[in-house]
Amino acid sequence: MQTTKYLGIWMDHSTAHITELINGTTLSRTIDSQPQPQLNEDDLYYKDESHMLKKEQNQLASYYNKLSDIILYHDEVVLFGPTDAKSELFNLIKDNHLFEKIKITVKPTDKMTEIQQHSFVENFFKT
Repeated sequence: MQTTKYLGIWMDHSTAHITELINGTTLSRTIDSQPQPQLNEDDLYYKDESHMLKKEQNQLASYYNKLSDIILYHDEVVLFGPTDAKSELFNLIKDNHLFEKIKITVKPTDKMTEIQQHSFVENFFKT
């Protein structure tokens, strides 16, 4: 018998709180995106806005790639949180054939404590 793997990701542009439900067990972890670019010697030389924006976009893309890699190993996923980050991630992966068998839902929510996030994920997948 195949076990269904559920995943809930509460996210904004700086942090993702991941809640996995597998065989009645709840596992959680956090991934940070490092939204503030680290300044290095090149940044001091190329201190124009386009360079800094490109660096920020690269960090955000790396953050979304980490989350996408986690999503691949689950059957059903709910992306939730207070910002547009969840929709941005969804739009990046929705047309990728690797995700076509994964049911992904996007839900807007307010800021939540870790306990509220776990409860939200558990209640979402009960139905």
